[in-house]
Amino acid sequence: MLLNPIEVVPAEEVGPVHFIAAGGSGMSGIARLYAELGIKTSGSDQSDSTALRGLQRAGVTTYVGHDAAQVGDARTVVISSAIRAENVELVEARRRGLRIWHRSAALAALMQGKRGISVAGTHGKTTTTAMTAVMLSEAGRDPSYVIGGPLSTTGASSAVGSGEAFVVEADESDASFLQYPTEVAVITNVEADHLVNWGTPEAYADGFRAFATRPHVQHVVINVDDAGSRALAAELVGETPHIIRYGEAEDADVRITDVRAHGNGVAATITYGEDSGEIVLQVPGNHNLANASAAYAVGRVLGLSHDEAVDALGRFEGTLRRFQLITDTAGIRVFDDYAHHPTEIRAALTAARRATSAGNEATGLSGRLIACFQPHLYSRTIDFADEFGEVMTLADIAVINDICGAREDPVPGVTGELVVDAARRHGQENLVYVKEKYDLPAALNEIAEPGDLIITLGCGDVTIVGPLLADLLKQRPDAR
Repeated sequence: MLLNPIEVVPAEEVGPVHFIAAGGSGMSGIARLYAELGIKTSGSDQSDSTALRGLQRAGVTTYVGHDAAQVGDARTVVISSAIRAENVELVEARRRGLRIWHRSAALAALMQGKRGISVAGTHGKTTTTAMTAVMLSEAGRDPSYVIGGPLSTTGASSAVGSGEAFVVEADESDASFLQYPTEVAVITNVEADHLVNWGTPEAYADGFRAFATRPHVQHVVINVDDAGSRALAAELVGETPHIIRYGEAEDADVRITDVRAHGNGVAATITYGEDSGEIVLQVPGNHNLANASAAYAVGRVLGLSHDEAVDALGRFEGTLRRFQLITDTAGIRVFDDYAHHPTEIRAALTAARRATSAGNEATGLSGRLIACFQPHLYSRTIDFADEFGEVMTLADIAVINDICGAREDPVPGVTGELVVDAARRHGQENLVYVKEKYDLPAALNEIAEPGDLIITLGCGDVTIVGPLLADLLKQRPDAR
């Protein structure tokens, strides 16, 4: 289902407000901001979570489970695309004639009167949004922001700032990125996804063109290393007031050169016009240099100097579930990453391969890279099973879980074994299929040897595996 933009009123006029599925990554940050503004806010979710408890501490009245009575005295009810029409709270809101907004409208209401920076793209949205928010914060600009994942340093995914900038992660999956009052549109890449909503790759790409040419847009910051966004950049010439191209390509306006490893992070030379110098990141991978280049371009548009932008980006420490170190125990490192599209998984495994080599230099251990992948959504698995299988060949051992269906109903014959079969066709011989996610920690513990690097991959509940595996590793005789 694709959304059409609607007119919104300022956030101060919508309360009291109730969020259905308030604990979700896209919802919790928005609900928190309404509460921080002093608007009476409540929220429910089908199960308890860290996010839901965090909202409670922030002043949101929270409920576990759904009940019509929990709508209370709300005048506005906020939903996500995952909420089904028969949800009892949504049914009650409709019965009472309440204002019902998609979460993108609730966020757009918060952005009124601010300079909107919307970060879109098939991959890299969360990290680029987080880098931009941290950069502006560290440079003293006190932005407001809503990110799709918590910052590793604060554990928060949103904040109300006194500055003029409002930075948001703009979701393209359901066209909600067209809702925001965007002055600076960032496009990290354009590679077909969410075709269950968009229908065709061409329609998906056209959605990004619509995003970049919305009435408020004054600047488009776009990646020219990616084929899809490079093609879009060419189409946008003359259609938008100002385009900043970024990447390693020779024609990039913000250009990255001389890429090199730097401890656990990465360094390069970044050049924009007459300004040039070293940028050093605390997070690894060329893809993070690309993300930082986009954030740098936004900073320059908003008035930061070269040195301010570079220095502030160097203080970014990452977001949760983006190459997040879970444990380093018994000589085995375990990371967790949100990657769930073949291109994202390729970037994560490439960074992990480098980390495997770098991490074993001092010990002399010949550690292996073990990928533990949980496919997300039946539709995405159907669309990309072959690509998932191919990218699993980048690991020495691939452990595949069954599909996390999330909002989708099961599809007969569509399981994680589709990825296993595809990986085998592409030559990956070291394969293990573990149907139940709670069996993954024990399976990985049995496989892992000192020097190995394990990375769990997926945007579903595979995130539980790392901490459970850490507990098992601590029981090893050689655990330190």
